[in-house]
Amino acid sequence: MKFKTTPYHNDLLKDKERLSVFYQAIKEYDSSTHLAYDLGCGSGVLTYFLTDYFDEIISLEINKKTFECAKDNLKDFPNVAVINSDVLNYEFTKKADLIVCEMLDTALIDEEEIPVLEYAKKFLKEDGKIIPQGVINAAELVNLERHYLHWDEGNINYQVLSNHVIYDELNFLNDINPEFKTNLRLKVTKDGILNGLKITTYTKLNDDIIAGPLPMLNPPLLIPLDERPVKVNDFIEVELKYIMGNGIESIETKIL
Repeated sequence: MKFKTTPYHNDLLKDKERLSVFYQAIKEYDSSTHLAYDLGCGSGVLTYFLTDYFDEIISLEINKKTFECAKDNLKDFPNVAVINSDVLNYEFTKKADLIVCEMLDTALIDEEEIPVLEYAKKFLKEDGKIIPQGVINAAELVNLERHYLHWDEGNINYQVLSNHVIYDELNFLNDINPEFKTNLRLKVTKDGILNGLKITTYTKLNDDIIAGPLPMLNPPLLIPLDERPVKVNDFIEVELKYIMGNGIESIETKIL
């Protein structure tokens, strides 16, 4: 099927591995199939994947141009309603069996996945499910060539200086406080100049499918730290704070 898209959503469609992990998770969904919500549906490709499995799909998209694309793409599917609305302002009238919400970004900081799901879960059946199911966040110490906050989109130079530590695992069915704070304790594995922190997010689509960073799905986030020399076997403690859904401006770090 050929999709009408905005330039940004065209880039999303080009990431075939991203599409395939969501398609597989939807295909493996094995519970009730009366109603699904696709929140922040974009061009409608995930809704399209749902059409073979659900009696009814309600897809919400806040951006007017993107909504028009999705509405046109899905016009031939009688089980789909595409609505131009902010999820947080939408008056849900039915409880769903499944919520699909791909408002993902690294550590869920810059997109509204958590605020949206915390609101929308009130309209999910008790035995309902969410795709993706959750995320796993990990951190490493690095030496950055570019000493400012940026993403590793494949052409970025940096050197990893420590072990890889998982610092947070989120199940989207649980209640989640968007205000996050932790103290990381990382062991240096290479002598060098420490000046950054690398955050990697793994997306848990279901119990069996975990996707690492992809070109258009959670590229690693590189955060500057105060510069200092480090040696092998040093332990470095870093305080990391951010508010999920509140933007990268909410990130605060401090070497303890």
